Amino acid sequence: MTDFSPRALLGLDRDELAATVKGLDEPAYRARQLLEAVYRQRVQSIDEISTLPQELRANLVEKGVAIGMPRIEQRFLSVDGTVRYLIAFADGQTVETVWMPEGDGGESGEGGGDEIAALEALRHPKSEQKQNQRQNWGRATICISSQVGCAVDCQFCLTALLGVKRNLTAGEIVGQVLEVLKDQKVSPQHDRINLVFMGMGEPFLNYDNFIKAVRLLVQEVGLAESRMTVSTAGIVPRIYDFGQESIRPRLAISLNASNNDLRTKLMPLNKKYNLEMLMAAAREFPLRNRERVTFEYVLLHNVNDLRENAAEVVDLLQGIKARVNLIALNPGPGIDFEMPADENVAAFQNILREAGILTFVRRPRGRDIYAACGQLKRTVEIATAPAP
Repeated sequence: MTDFSPRALLGLDRDELAATVKGLDEPAYRARQLLEAVYRQRVQSIDEISTLPQELRANLVEKGVAIGMPRIEQRFLSVDGTVRYLIAFADGQTVETVWMPEGDGGESGEGGGDEIAALEALRHPKSEQKQNQRQNWGRATICISSQVGCAVDCQFCLTALLGVKRNLTAGEIVGQVLEVLKDQKVSPQHDRINLVFMGMGEPFLNYDNFIKAVRLLVQEVGLAESRMTVSTAGIVPRIYDFGQESIRPRLAISLNASNNDLRTKLMPLNKKYNLEMLMAAAREFPLRNRERVTFEYVLLHNVNDLRENAAEVVDLLQGIKARVNLIALNPGPGIDFEMPADENVAAFQNILREAGILTFVRRPRGRDIYAACGQLKRTVEIATAPAP
């Protein structure tokens, strides 16, 4: 008998589950039953796997094997339909995961609508109409975390204030998605679900677990890789590694500044991987048919949102098949920057568009519950009541 007894089934791939059942002297088809139960049926306990004989279930429990699913500890509901989940793991650590009905306009390359007007409306979230209710959305986006906290220390991001506690396992990354799918009563096989690795943490500083989670989400959960996007602050060596993956999401790079001096002030990571290195990696990134590299740019009032900054961004992106998502700062306690003026957002977008660069303004989602981009900080002290 092979000695392979994992503590959790969630996060194991086909080969690892095959080794598990082999170690129990069970027939190989039991691995397929476990895959189906964990990733498609989303069971919470070994006892729920009705396709397994009772004796095998008892044997797994006796060996200390569990499904390993995280749990939803709290839910916060925004006026725009966004739900922010506080998700807890076995060791008591928590991360945040966000459900956005209709997404935010930036995850799939679709602009549309009066984006500046939407930005202004979300400055006053209580005045919004509740138009994106569960029964009305055409697509939804799940924003998931890859680390407990973050080590990158971007100066305009609430998550940076946490520092980094630890990496998430592949199972913990996948588990966030499964919990949200189950809570929202949706399935990738029947609903249009986008996935963005843009929550807490830097995915490329947890690269192996991130990539394993991607493979599981595509091969076992059934999400399309074309509907996934990963955002990196610019871990240049991993961008090259990522380009060689056979299964991978789309690439988004957090730019946020138009020159090295400014970017180093806003993103200290730039000291190690400067703009010349980052742009070279972007130019060399192997794009698939109809694919572009997305650049995310958080606009900060009178810091990086001026016309000269836009002109510098145009120069930076020369020779890159790019699209740009502009994100007005989502404010929070401890962040010493202000939201940009609407006219600056519009002017910045126009300069890039006139240069032939596809440019969109991301709609803030869940700003009133600290669920918007840059606001994830395991915040529970807010006025908005948890969702039922």
